[in-house]
Amino acid sequence: MDAESFKKQYLPHHQKLYRIAYKLLGNQCDAEDMVQEAYLKLWNKREELAEIRNPESFSVILLKNICFDYLRSTKNESETQDIEVVSKSNETSLINEIEIKDELNCVKQLITQLPGKQQEVMKLRHLSECSIEEIEQITGLNAINIRVLISRARKTIREQFNILRQ
Repeated sequence: MDAESFKKQYLPHHQKLYRIAYKLLGNQCDAEDMVQEAYLKLWNKREELAEIRNPESFSVILLKNICFDYLRSTKNESETQDIEVVSKSNETSLINEIEIKDELNCVKQLITQLPGKQQEVMKLRHLSECSIEEIEQITGLNAINIRVLISRARKTIREQFNILRQ
């Protein structure tokens, strides 16, 4: 694919990509960086893009994956910083903090084992703290479907968590 074709097929989606990134990340600079990274990946794969039937959908999915990777990496960094802060507290609270962190990591792991849409909606709702309306815009699902997916996901996580705790 040449530069002109790339510009015609992929650049018109810039505003939509930026809005999605901003909703996922909540930060203007990070959103701009993630959109730029998405365009860089698209450009590097431009020879393979001729086969893509829906450039907009492909771009959105690529961007979401980049944003989720970024969120995962920043969560890991903040968890490391949290552990350093915890080490300065007394032993009793240290044990409680470690138990809470273990439970949180367990729940995060259980979220990654959910089916695709449930996993995506749970991450948006609870890890990215998106509203139902924002999730509607990002996923294209309606509010009722989102609430059902969240309810089913929570039930599954609760059941699996209780099994692991026994």
